[in-house]
Amino acid sequence: MRLYIERKHVKVYPDTKRVIARFFFNGDERALEVIRKVLQFSDDRVFALISPILQEYSKRHRNITKILNRHCKKLKKQFTALGVDFDELDPYLRLLIGAYFTHEYSIESAAFFNPSIIEDPDQSDLVEGEKRVIISFRAVGEGHISSIVFRRALIDSKNNIQVLPVGNYVDEAEVVKNAIYVKKMFLKKAAYAQINASVLEEMEAKLDDKFEYTSLSNIIKDSKTLHKENPQRQVEYDKVLWLSDTYHTISFSKDTDISDRVIFPISEFERKGIEDARFVKFIKDDGKVVYYATYTAFDGSLIIPKLVQTEDFYEFKVIPLYGDGAQNKNLALFPRKIKGKYVMMSRIDGWNNYLMYSDKINVWENPIMLKQPRFDWDLVQIGNCGSPIETDKGWLVITHGVGPMRRYCIGVSLLDLENPGKEIGHLKEPLIIPNNDEREGYVPNVVYSCGSIISNGELIIPYGLSDYSSSFATVNLELLLNRLLENNEG
Repeated sequence: MRLYIERKHVKVYPDTKRVIARFFFNGDERALEVIRKVLQFSDDRVFALISPILQEYSKRHRNITKILNRHCKKLKKQFTALGVDFDELDPYLRLLIGAYFTHEYSIESAAFFNPSIIEDPDQSDLVEGEKRVIISFRAVGEGHISSIVFRRALIDSKNNIQVLPVGNYVDEAEVVKNAIYVKKMFLKKAAYAQINASVLEEMEAKLDDKFEYTSLSNIIKDSKTLHKENPQRQVEYDKVLWLSDTYHTISFSKDTDISDRVIFPISEFERKGIEDARFVKFIKDDGKVVYYATYTAFDGSLIIPKLVQTEDFYEFKVIPLYGDGAQNKNLALFPRKIKGKYVMMSRIDGWNNYLMYSDKINVWENPIMLKQPRFDWDLVQIGNCGSPIETDKGWLVITHGVGPMRRYCIGVSLLDLENPGKEIGHLKEPLIIPNNDEREGYVPNVVYSCGSIISNGELIIPYGLSDYSSSFATVNLELLLNRLLENNEG
């Protein structure tokens, strides 16, 4: 007999009004022609065109003039080719040219799903039993491009959930800083990633002792041109660029609400989306709290696991994960070290659950088989639904299983606290099965979560509904743990 769960009436749907203003570029030839024509406009015509644009779009974006100026600045190369001094351009002309190279993108127009939930760093001014939380979602827009967005919510003493209203604007990161690399360390990491030795020898000869992403990108571009007849070597060059391209820091303005911030694909190697962030509140050895999230970057063919780190949800550091265990999707970090090592769940082969230990948070080797599909409802594949949750009985692992008709269900396992490679309990039946109200969507018959939380004696599971919208379910924690321990098969 399945455990009783309470499905909350709260649902979170995609909102087509949530738009960001992105740089729009249709190729160098067309850009030059557009700029050339706009430069011929009289001052009066420029003002007549830009004035209503500013009035209309200032209601849709926090600082539209800043955005348009930034996009115009991206065209310095084209201005130079036309013999135009960018610094001498009239301010209104800059704004108008920026407008011709800007388009709105609705980040949630297609779907809003696969949530994870963690405690908000700010728990002030609450009454007993209340908890303020941050929920991350996978938002999908035109072209099926995924990004990470956030909502703040309040859980009361009875575990009623109120998702708070969103802000008026949506903002991409204000600052993006690519790292400065030390050649010796970078090449060591590249060798560890098994990039072709002759390519690394070439990079060693051409790179300075310290270098920036731009200089490496230019070297790679020239090298690919020289070796354009060698497709295998082209791939190795891409691997070098990927390794560098995945390190960056993004910062948001301090005057933004968390619902205003969107982590949109930045690197070329995530241009098709950032998928399924699994956030976890991590407790360091000294008791300090830091928030991590694993996510999947997708370029249209290659899946790249990455790690995000933040302390305040304003600044995020992004680094790649590499090693034999950092493959495929479904990486989820434990919320603390165990016996001095970081611990991660993974699914390197696409259908079994694995466990990994590491001294370094971004290097993962030697995955150990943890669990294989064993029930009729999960025979196709299994995976985790977020980071394990520590209880006094063991590590609570929310899982997903895929069965007949590619139906996704949510299950639960329990792992030993000091030896998480040992499963000490599991549910033989799913905890959540998509019901008739949840099975219709972009991908039918799917319930899926990226992270849960314990509050007031219950497990709260936020979950996506058929890759379209999201909702919440709760289950009594004590009853769940008892049921799990009943199914201890050693």
